[in-house]
Amino acid sequence: MAKQEQHIALYRAYRPQTFAEVRGQAHVVDVLKAAIKNNTITHAYLFAGTRGTGKTSVARIFAKELGVSDKDLYEIDAASNRGIDDVRELRDGVHILPFESPYKLYLIDEAHMLTKEAWNALLKTLEEPPPHAIFILATTEAHKIPDTIRSRCDAYFFKQPSRMLIAEVISDIAKKEGYTLEQSAADLVAILAEGSFRDALGILQKVLTISKDKKVDVEEVERVTAAPAGRVVYALAESIARGVRADALAHVRKAVEQDIDARLLMKLLIQRVRALLLMREAPDTAKLMKSEFTDDEFTSLEKLSKEGTHITTKTLHALLEAYETSAYAVLPHLPLELAIIDVTESKTT
Repeated sequence: MAKQEQHIALYRAYRPQTFAEVRGQAHVVDVLKAAIKNNTITHAYLFAGTRGTGKTSVARIFAKELGVSDKDLYEIDAASNRGIDDVRELRDGVHILPFESPYKLYLIDEAHMLTKEAWNALLKTLEEPPPHAIFILATTEAHKIPDTIRSRCDAYFFKQPSRMLIAEVISDIAKKEGYTLEQSAADLVAILAEGSFRDALGILQKVLTISKDKKVDVEEVERVTAAPAGRVVYALAESIARGVRADALAHVRKAVEQDIDARLLMKLLIQRVRALLLMREAPDTAKLMKSEFTDDEFTSLEKLSKEGTHITTKTLHALLEAYETSAYAVLPHLPLELAIIDVTESKTT
């Protein structure tokens, strides 16, 4: 049997290799480039930001720009190497000169996972590092890094990329892979990725795998990701817009029965309610959002914006609050139900 060719994951295949390829982090990249140019490199950096924003990629590019070879780049996963013995081994080896580079660079990923004892062991090295050593601490939870460590690092905070930027990036990558990604499909992937380039590319890979005609529409994304169909979300938005509490709550109940994720449902609902509000209050701005929906849904939303009197800023605030609350609610759909009750009416026939 012939051996099947193993495909490289998109997030690996399209990982930025140069500073010029990094998207959405100019405030970090520009300063690092200037530091290299002006020879003002410091010995310790803190890269903080949510997952999939490019912290590790930028660290590797920084190492490459400094002339650090693979032999002198040490990547340590603090989630699995978090104890004092691991740090002592690092501390003992840091004084050995680089093999073939001007620097030895230590990239400690998930740095917030280090134990208190490990931090204490690392502190001395950060206070008095050898001139050839550079440390980059990457973390998604900067508040868990001890103040004694943070004060000895140059801190860089990576921004969460906008939905528009993520949609643009995955559309470009899909094109390079020989596919056409409809704008509404790209927008849905961007919403589902929750600000992570890596997650967006993971979703895109699944979508491209099942695409048959090289043209990906929003229905294919919904099918692969188990996202609620646009018609389901629209029906809920319509009930809220018309202020019919019973119908809106019935749609939520159906979503629960279909095991639709509560936060995802609310996120997509908020997208449509925002569109309805802007269509009524700022029509010119709303036209810019047309690509986020299919033609039929956009037409339906335009019509509904003129008829749904219950879509107000209060409605949008209530849904945003419900979304935030759902993260720790005992019943994930309960905050949405409460928001619906607050902004609709109990109508009887």
